[in-house]
Amino acid sequence: MEPFINFIKNALNQPLPGKSAQEQMMPSLSDKSRFSLEAKSAARPGAVMVLFYKKNGKIWFPLIERPVYDGVHASQISFPGGKMDRSDVDLEQTALRETEEEIGVSSAKIQVLGYLSELYIIASNFNVLPVVGYINEPFTFQKDDYEVASIVEASVADLLNDRIQKQKILTVKNYTIDAPYFDINGHVVWGATAMMLAELKVLLQQHPDSSRLV
Repeated sequence: MEPFINFIKNALNQPLPGKSAQEQMMPSLSDKSRFSLEAKSAARPGAVMVLFYKKNGKIWFPLIERPVYDGVHASQISFPGGKMDRSDVDLEQTALRETEEEIGVSSAKIQVLGYLSELYIIASNFNVLPVVGYINEPFTFQKDDYEVASIVEASVADLLNDRIQKQKILTVKNYTIDAPYFDINGHVVWGATAMMLAELKVLLQQHPDSSRLV
């Protein structure tokens, strides 16, 4: 775990691939204006958590399946996270708080390593900061049944497998979208979450021997 964490921490302190990586998984209905400062200027702030942990000799991170509800992100797969509360001192605290609330991992146990590039989410008008952390202590997931339908455990090995990167036509709110996606344990991970994962994948691929990271 330690070599992996050191590599990630180092990579996050270098210039990030950002837009060039995120665009690889951008749905067809979107456009490049989402990367403009003007688009982000009136957006609400939010944060998600990319949380690494070791299990059965592999490095994993949790995703969550949102429940069915009348909203733009219903039933989608995402990282734990949400909007910034007035009580949050910064977006890092937002990600830590939301992770504890949604999947039951104590924020006190999470070590923050850095951040991926912010991403503007058009459908909900949020500008989201992906916070990257890890947990090196025993823990148990405990989902919030109101906000989380299920927890999906994904491995770094899965993400580095190019065969899980696919394309399909999706129908969302009466719109037809040609969307690239990651097939993670049979779940379609697309949109903003896939764009964040694309940047993470590019960072992982920078390792001279990425097979050592899994």
